[in-house]
Amino acid sequence: MAQRQSPGVPQLLRVLNDRAALNLLFTEGPQTRAQMAAATSLSKVTASQMVERLESRGLIEAVGTRPGNRGPNAQVYAVVGSYAHVVGVNVGPETIVAACADLTGEVRGRVELALTDGDEPVSVVHRAVAAAAADAGTTLDGVNRVMLATPGIIDPGSGDIGFAWDLPSWHRGLHEALEKDLGTPVVIENDVNLAAVAEHREGAARGVDDFVYVWFSRGLGVGVVLGGKLHRGANGGAGEIGYLPVPGVSLPEEPVTRRAKGSFQRLAGGEVVEELGRSHGFSGEPHEIVAAAVASPDGVAFLDEIADRMALGVASVCSVLDPALVVLGGEVGYAGGTALADRVAAALPRIAPLEPRVVVGTAAVEPVLRGAMRVALDTVRDEIFSEE
Repeated sequence: MAQRQSPGVPQLLRVLNDRAALNLLFTEGPQTRAQMAAATSLSKVTASQMVERLESRGLIEAVGTRPGNRGPNAQVYAVVGSYAHVVGVNVGPETIVAACADLTGEVRGRVELALTDGDEPVSVVHRAVAAAAADAGTTLDGVNRVMLATPGIIDPGSGDIGFAWDLPSWHRGLHEALEKDLGTPVVIENDVNLAAVAEHREGAARGVDDFVYVWFSRGLGVGVVLGGKLHRGANGGAGEIGYLPVPGVSLPEEPVTRRAKGSFQRLAGGEVVEELGRSHGFSGEPHEIVAAAVASPDGVAFLDEIADRMALGVASVCSVLDPALVVLGGEVGYAGGTALADRVAAALPRIAPLEPRVVVGTAAVEPVLRGAMRVALDTVRDEIFSEE
């Protein structure tokens, strides 16, 4: 007896076909029906039905025509960007930056606001998200998801900030309060993790599914990507390399939650970069000092010393995870470029029996914000088809 086909199979196939076509438009841009049919291995009839479904939902629209091989010109279809919007928010100790992207990933609005110690977190995030949405030509009601990036540890159970060095007033209960206030899903994620996503999706780690992204700035951190996915740890603390015990630096005498600095932070953090820079004749912010040293023949000794310090932390991470690639990022990492990355790579074999490839990141322009929007868009695009 012939096996009866499940009624859900045709619907599933339609969803898979629609998803494949939409992904094609996301990655390749506008396409004709024939191009979509060829790329998804569908018949012309099935492809036409697929286009009609996506068009009826308001997901795609005709944006012009192209000459055909025979017959009339073929209509060209593109994703309707205004179908959905996401907002990425990067919170720092002094500023909050929000950017609004449409469904295609095009950034349509951006705003930067100054932060003060007295700012109430929910209020300031609301202002930033609303302003970014308005700059993009939409409203809060038109925002489908907000991805909030902050320094520190994010509790995987509650989704709240568990501990953030530079944001003492950003407290537990903030996640729920933000969702209630904004009326849309909100996710809080560690800023270094999101920068790692940016490097994985569009930067130096593109195509590499096992790598570590090491953030050197005023603070230190590591984004760990294993099997193509972020590894956050059981308590959300994976990658908090600033607290790594290292040779030559004593352990804190009080709990880190009381603002004691970790060992590696005191060896290679931003304040140390400034101190070493001054001793070598360079001044400014940490990334400015490193950039000046790279550009100057007098910066060799400084770069060698900083690279040796960085390598202690990198070697410790690599000894545990054995990644295929190490990406240096953060303001200091990006400013150091290949001159710094090559020095770190050269120092590693003196510390550990591993020699991973060490490169400077290429997603240097607002990587945290870019990663935030990438993650938010992935979720929103998936939800398009879960609604069916």
